[in-house]
Amino acid sequence: MREKNLNLRAVDLFAGAGGLSLGFENAGFEVIFAVENDICSAETYRMNRNGRNREVILSDISQINFTDTLKKFRLKRGEIDILLGGPPCQGFSTSNMKTRTADNPKNHLFKEFLRAVKEIYPKWILFENVSGIASFEKGKVIEIINSELSDLGYLCTWDIINSADYGVPQVRKRFFLIGSRMVVKFQFPPPSCGDGKKPYTTVHNAVSDLTLLENGNNIDSLPYRHTGSKLSEYQKEMRKDWNNNYCLNNCVTKNSDLIVSRYKLIPPGGNWQDIPACLMKNYKNKSNCHGGIYKRLKWEEPSIVISNFRKNMLIHPEQDRGLSVREAARLQSFPDWYIFYGGLSSQQQQVADAVPPQLTSKIALSIKEKLS
Repeated sequence: MREKNLNLRAVDLFAGAGGLSLGFENAGFEVIFAVENDICSAETYRMNRNGRNREVILSDISQINFTDTLKKFRLKRGEIDILLGGPPCQGFSTSNMKTRTADNPKNHLFKEFLRAVKEIYPKWILFENVSGIASFEKGKVIEIINSELSDLGYLCTWDIINSADYGVPQVRKRFFLIGSRMVVKFQFPPPSCGDGKKPYTTVHNAVSDLTLLENGNNIDSLPYRHTGSKLSEYQKEMRKDWNNNYCLNNCVTKNSDLIVSRYKLIPPGGNWQDIPACLMKNYKNKSNCHGGIYKRLKWEEPSIVISNFRKNMLIHPEQDRGLSVREAARLQSFPDWYIFYGGLSSQQQQVADAVPPQLTSKIALSIKEKLS
């Protein structure tokens, strides 16, 4: 449910499919404009807003003059309430050491975020990335970000936040840095789940009402498996504002017979290590296989991180197939009315790259209290 809009204005850089924006919109912010350079992600962002935001700028961020962009929207430097940004993070991630180098061009996109802060000069900033950014180059990147923001007058705090602690059915640890030039130090909202609080939201809570699918299912629209009293509170929340007896984005990658034969051998909670060596001959260097490869989810636990669930071969808890786009979107806390556009591979990547909106709503509400 959306909070009342108090004319709080946001800008979202590296917007992707819109997870960060959606969380802030649900908290009552208006996203004045968003920037995204992937055409399918930008289409997903635009199509899910029906004109609620003024524009999605499809562009390489380095080509944007934010001073001119503010003028276009009749805004001045310093009038935006919060600037959001989650630059592409593959170069900081510890899950792929081949790309985790200072030479990765994506590792310099945080500098574009800092440039935008200087030109837009928002009251607050939110910077999101993989947890590995905190240790990258022995913390040098975070030192640079903190130093430059401090020079601009921002008081910053950061933490590694686990989405599961805030009701998202997924263990997803991410770096969040929040800064304010209002001489207010931000405090992250306290976790609502685990350690004597509410139970964690499980995979079963999240997706058990969705229809059973086959390997390679390409029927986008399918009826729900369960309705009414059988729904969990989380499922009811995901179906809000979607008054239909079906859902969309049910497509699943078509895997080969070899891959399906591997799936069949993996128990709930298991992974590639449960597959006999005779079926893994094409994996020459198994030292590169982390615990999320060929991971079969367990009904009674939150999911592991939804990164690229097609490449990692995340497996449904009881069916021998990968996850559908809608299942992954549920595990990311996207409501069912939120539709993903583009080809299947693009949709999968959009969901994987997103920031869970349920988490960002809670952060946004905490920031809103300071702005009100």
